[in-house]
Amino acid sequence: MSAALFALSACSSTSTTTTHGLETVTAGKLTIATGQPAYSPWVIDNKPQTGKGFEAAIAYAVAKQLGFSKSEVTWVRTGFDAAIAPGPKDFDFNLQQFSITDKRKKAVDFSSAYYTTTQAIVAFKDTPVASATSTADLKKYKIGVPAGTTSYDVLIKDVGGTPAVYNSEDDAVQALKSKQIDAIAVDLPAAFYITSAQLKNATVVGHFSDTAGGDDYGLVLAKNSPETKKVTAAVDALRADGTLAALQKKWLSDTVHVPTFK
Repeated sequence: MSAALFALSACSSTSTTTTHGLETVTAGKLTIATGQPAYSPWVIDNKPQTGKGFEAAIAYAVAKQLGFSKSEVTWVRTGFDAAIAPGPKDFDFNLQQFSITDKRKKAVDFSSAYYTTTQAIVAFKDTPVASATSTADLKKYKIGVPAGTTSYDVLIKDVGGTPAVYNSEDDAVQALKSKQIDAIAVDLPAAFYITSAQLKNATVVGHFSDTAGGDDYGLVLAKNSPETKKVTAAVDALRADGTLAALQKKWLSDTVHVPTFK
């Protein structure tokens, strides 16, 4: 996810207190951070406290797994870059589509992944490709893709043919706007951003089930946090009992009407 989407802000605290067996930054509370603003479908209406939206729901599910009630959760906002910069944090964990990378691990801790990105198709609502429901349907259309991306690999594997390759995601978007192509393939988070902020009357037609090569999103904690293992265990438990999959289906498929291509 591009850091440019988020304004930079930061404040920090070094004090902790023990709550439900965790060293929390605020007595009696689990402090969770997200972006300002936080976008749908990750957080609905920029109100994480409602628990509506994929990441807001994930946050409360993790909190419950750690022993915190909803009333014991408090929210703060951070810039994207500030959250993954070295130094103390004013949150217990942070989630705003942070891809887990080795470079970032030098400055912060990550939980295990709560989501792995899939690839999606974006098109204008009033075009035939917008009705595609299967990979066979997609074979009829000219699809653009940024060079060297997982989207390209998935198109070759699942759709076949020869995609129109562009130097960047922005170039592919411009090609779609100028009707040089029928659709573009990008990862699902980018598809949500493109259809909400870059293209009017565009839709996410659907996404592929294949997660190979996708980015893993993790909860961010302060570097060498004593709670990283506990938070990871909470995420792992939610994956094992099907909660993560259920929340992904609810907020990233059903609520925003993004089906999986057959």
